[in-house]
Amino acid sequence: MYKQLKYILFTTIAISSLILSACGSSDSSQEATIQTAVAQTVAAQNALQTAVSTEAPLLSPTALPILPTAMLTPFAAVPSPTPPAVVTKSDCAKASLGSETIPDGMIFKPGDVFTKTWQITNTSTCVWDTNYKIVFWSGDILGGAYVYNLPQVTGPGATVPISLVLTAPSADGIYRSEWALQTPDSIPFGVGMYSSPFYTEIEVSSSAKPAYQVTAIEYHIERNPLSGCPTNTRYTFYVTFTTNGPLEFTYMLDQSDGNEGKGTVKMTEAGSKTVSREWMLTKGSVEPSDNRWFSVTLLTPVYKEYPHETFSYDCVK
Repeated sequence: MYKQLKYILFTTIAISSLILSACGSSDSSQEATIQTAVAQTVAAQNALQTAVSTEAPLLSPTALPILPTAMLTPFAAVPSPTPPAVVTKSDCAKASLGSETIPDGMIFKPGDVFTKTWQITNTSTCVWDTNYKIVFWSGDILGGAYVYNLPQVTGPGATVPISLVLTAPSADGIYRSEWALQTPDSIPFGVGMYSSPFYTEIEVSSSAKPAYQVTAIEYHIERNPLSGCPTNTRYTFYVTFTTNGPLEFTYMLDQSDGNEGKGTVKMTEAGSKTVSREWMLTKGSVEPSDNRWFSVTLLTPVYKEYPHETFSYDCVK
C-alpha cells in the first residue's frame, strides 16, 4: 500500500507541472489548476501518512521479551560396561590328582592286562568337554593308544575318572608310563602346582615267586583337640603301608617315651593298609616339649627303619 500512495503523489505532481507549462492558459485558470493540484498533493500526503501510521510498528531490540535461559543439566556419565573376564587358554589347563589304583611298583607277569585309573579334578574355571584329550607323555606306552578323548564333560571342581587299559611288557623290568591332558587348542598340561604328568610304574617279573615287598610308607600325626589345653590331649600316629603284591610283614611303632607296639599285616594283593597308635598326654603330668616323636620300623620280610615324625606339646601345668 505504501508504494501505491507514492505512485499517486508522484503522478499528481507530474500532471500539475504539465498543466502549468501548457500554452495559452489564463492566469486565473492556472491559479485554479495549481490550487487543485496542491489540494490533491496534500490529500495524497495525508493519505500516505495515515497509511504509514497504520503499519505495524517496528519493535526495537529493547522491546523484545527476555526469555529465561534454560538451565541445562549435563547427562550423568554412563559407566562403560565391565568387559567380561578374558579366559586364556592356559586358564583351562589346571588339574589335580586324587586317588589312583594300581600302586607304584606292583608286580605283573609278562603280558598281564590291567586297568589303571586316576581320579583327576578340574581345578580351572573352564568346562572340559570331550574335545579335551588324554595323551601319552613319556616312558613306556604299555600297549595303550597315544591319544584318548576325555570320557565325560567335567565342570570346574568336578572329578573325572581316567581309566586306561594297559599291558605289561614281555620282558622283566621296571616300567613307567607318563600321561597328560590336552586342551582342544593342543595345550598339554598335567596335575598339581607344577603341572606334572600323572603316571603308573610297574614291575614285570616272570619268576614263579616274585620278590613282593613294602614299596612305600606314608605317615602323619593328628592332635585331638586341634588346639587348646584340655586335661587330656590325644596324639594319633597313622602309618600307611603299600605293597607291590600279596605279602605278610611285621612292623613296630615306637614313641620317644619308650613305649612301643608291634603288629602284623597280611596283604592278599598289591595295595595299601593303614595302621595307627595313640599317645595321650595329661596336662600337669608331663612337661611341655617340642621334641616328642613317633617312628616306624619294618621288621620282616626285611628290616628297615624309617625317620621319626615329631610333634610339639606346649600345654603348661
